Amino acid sequence: MSVWFVRLSLWLAPILFLLFFFFQPLARIIILAFDSSAFTQKNFETILSVAGFTFYQAILSTLLTFVLGLPSAVLFSRFNFRGKSLLRALTAVPFMLPTVVVASSFNALVGNHGIFSFLFPLSSDFATSKTFYFLLIVLANIFYNTTIVIRIVGNALSRLDPKLEAAARSLGADTFHVWKNVTLPLLRPSLLAAALLVFMFDFTSFGVILLLGGSNFSTLEVEIYLRVLKLPNLPLAALLSIVQLIFTLIFSILYTRTINQVTTQTAPRFSLANKPKTIQEKIFVTTLCILLSALFLLPLLSLPIRSFTRLEADRGQRGEVQYGFTTDYYKELFINRRGSLFYVPPIQAAANSLGYASVTVFLSLALGYPAAYALAKPTRLEKFLDPLIMLPLGSSAVMLGLGFIISFGRSLASPWFVPIAHTLVALPFVIRTLQPALASIPERLRQAAATLGASPFRVWQTVDFPILSRATLSAATFAFTVSLGEFGATLLLTRPEYPTIPIAIQRFLSQPGGLNFGQAMAMATLLMLLTTLAILAIEKLRLSDSGEF
Repeated sequence: MSVWFVRLSLWLAPILFLLFFFFQPLARIIILAFDSSAFTQKNFETILSVAGFTFYQAILSTLLTFVLGLPSAVLFSRFNFRGKSLLRALTAVPFMLPTVVVASSFNALVGNHGIFSFLFPLSSDFATSKTFYFLLIVLANIFYNTTIVIRIVGNALSRLDPKLEAAARSLGADTFHVWKNVTLPLLRPSLLAAALLVFMFDFTSFGVILLLGGSNFSTLEVEIYLRVLKLPNLPLAALLSIVQLIFTLIFSILYTRTINQVTTQTAPRFSLANKPKTIQEKIFVTTLCILLSALFLLPLLSLPIRSFTRLEADRGQRGEVQYGFTTDYYKELFINRRGSLFYVPPIQAAANSLGYASVTVFLSLALGYPAAYALAKPTRLEKFLDPLIMLPLGSSAVMLGLGFIISFGRSLASPWFVPIAHTLVALPFVIRTLQPALASIPERLRQAAATLGASPFRVWQTVDFPILSRATLSAATFAFTVSLGEFGATLLLTRPEYPTIPIAIQRFLSQPGGLNFGQAMAMATLLMLLTTLAILAIEKLRLSDSGEF
């Protein structure tokens, strides 16, 4: 009885938090979605149109991601070349960056105010056409998700027994038939898992669509945002949320089943990577290295370069324009140029983001530690509660924002709801980071310390904490990074006087003029710098935990 009481006490705070801030808003969304006013022909036409485009852009983006990702997986799993580890790390960076940074990077490179547009001016008809904006969206999706194909399919390739390929070749099979009859059947679960994961990320894309496509395109998530703030229709927004959630859960279940097949098929890694020998192999390796370097380096480098470069006159500027290097965009972050009473300095937005991130770290650790302790030694109770506590991962941030608006209404005047929403997003990551570290603590060490007279606190201080310190710091950094770049829920919940860095960037990008665009680039560069430092800290902690340096 006492064991069950301890178990329940560990789950009390996390479950109450989720019940009040996740399941209650979700229930309110479901109730509103089944309101009779939501079931109109016009609403159904809107849902069909928006869902159709959501599927279309997700399918096309997934296919094109595989066009680049599959050869890249072969490159990293089958060949050794100079700079391989650096290029592999470079492909993984975009996946950790906030969506506003990625969108700003492509704006800086190929947008209407970008470096490429300045060097190679596009026709005004094409640069303002839907086709141009759609290409930007697809390119950004490929930029984001190629690393998923590289990691999942590349890992599967590295675990294939080379004896199978050798046996096929000894029977007279050429390279094409080896791939068709041996390699591809063995890779099928990994290919399907990678495709489902990439598709899910493209399907639920919000920031990239909104910031690069503007008002030209609407996915399910963008349409929810529009129907909440721009074209108010809460019943339709709720119905769109339910449609989006149903599809996301279906894809999540399919992915879980598929990745389990991949896990059960894992085998020891084989040393398949060799230096390219033939002319064809050298051309393949060189071409892909150049292509990957261009795709991943150019947008990331264009952002800081554009933030220090004036390529056009500021709005309303008179007199001679000084083109080239400038630090004005950073200086302007501290200046209220228009003298507006409602102006919030971008540097204040940075302070807001850091404050929200700090609260998110505290809440995530306070709620995540008890749940991780319970999950470290799961019972039937944990096996039931574990999927529930991971459910926020299956819902979109925009849907969370809508649920808060429906559930708490005027109470949202409090700025505390923003870090609460961030905590819902970050909590599953924190739990999954802490759980393995807690499970790795040998019980005999605790028992030995207790037999020597150590109190429970002293046992925790001398045994648990030294083992958990790095995992705790890594989990805190994860929560901090998630909060710093969170855009979807924040866009719906934040008050005008309390913007975050992503919201400030979005405001600058939505306004005309070179100065506004330059300040957006400066803010995005600062956010990219903060996020990159956090990513490096997480990787350093992981390597230290594994004993690698």
